[in-house]
Amino acid sequence: MVSGMSDDQEADAADASDAPEDAEDEATGIQDGDFVRLAYTVRTAEDGTVVDTTSQEVAEEAGIDEEEHDFSPRIIVIGAGHVFPAVDEALVGNEAGDEGTVDVPAAEAFGEFDDDAVRTVSASKIDEDNRFPGAQVTIDGDQGRVETVIGGRARVNFNHPLAGEDLEYDYEVLEVVDDRTEQAQGLLGMYLQQAPEVWFDTDEVEEEVQVEVESDDDEDDEEPEYETELQTVEKDTLYIESTPQMTFNQQWLFSKQQIAQDLMDRLGVDRVIIQETIEGGGMGGMMGGMGGMMGGMGDEDLEEAMEDVDVDADELVEELDVEE
Repeated sequence: MVSGMSDDQEADAADASDAPEDAEDEATGIQDGDFVRLAYTVRTAEDGTVVDTTSQEVAEEAGIDEEEHDFSPRIIVIGAGHVFPAVDEALVGNEAGDEGTVDVPAAEAFGEFDDDAVRTVSASKIDEDNRFPGAQVTIDGDQGRVETVIGGRARVNFNHPLAGEDLEYDYEVLEVVDDRTEQAQGLLGMYLQQAPEVWFDTDEVEEEVQVEVESDDDEDDEEPEYETELQTVEKDTLYIESTPQMTFNQQWLFSKQQIAQDLMDRLGVDRVIIQETIEGGGMGGMMGGMGGMMGGMGDEDLEEAMEDVDVDADELVEELDVEE
């Protein structure tokens, strides 16, 4: 049978067929674990209502309160659950500059609407200031929205506000982030909605390690013995400058250990140190100033001050002598 190819073409085809299959499946582009800076806009599929965006222009058109919104593109980790699963899957293989739209079904977004999550409760469980339709309330640990209040009863919807909504996720991959400082700030921004100052350093630390002790016995099957000794080891350390906002952040207060562990796992550091800086000039400065004022008062000034409060200095001294 005639193939219709020249000898050179047949040779190239033969080489291609002999190539390992792995070469065809070799992963390219963005992969799980990569840090990327992402610009995005999320809308409801039904009516196009903007749910979230990193575009100030889109926010202005949608009437989103700009003062309480951060429009900076987000740094996320692919495959870490920082975006919807369908978006994570779509981003794999992308390159910087790629754009796309992902349809996210309600079940993978904020869940299907659950009729049983709309319940009637006693109005006494709701603060008087929140007894109106649309109020956000927390009852028995569950967050919901008041739908109606009639007499002593209130109808509360405990579904997520976007439950049952299919979403459209428009994205643009701005860059792959390789700088570890940016990676750390991006992760902290995901957890804390802020990016505190961070830096990396290599510290020498003394720690106890187990070392094997040489045995005088010649028996090969004897179990080795160990002893503890102090050794100086190097620790790759991530430092985080604590801020007043972190002090009152509920996510940070209750999940500090988990956040630090995630930082260590994803950034490859040995430990995380939170550093708090307290500046002078507060109450200590005030007290110091008061001390200086008091210390500057002479005997005459002190006697005049005591006269002002109707205290006789000589009588006070006599009383003190008697007590001694």
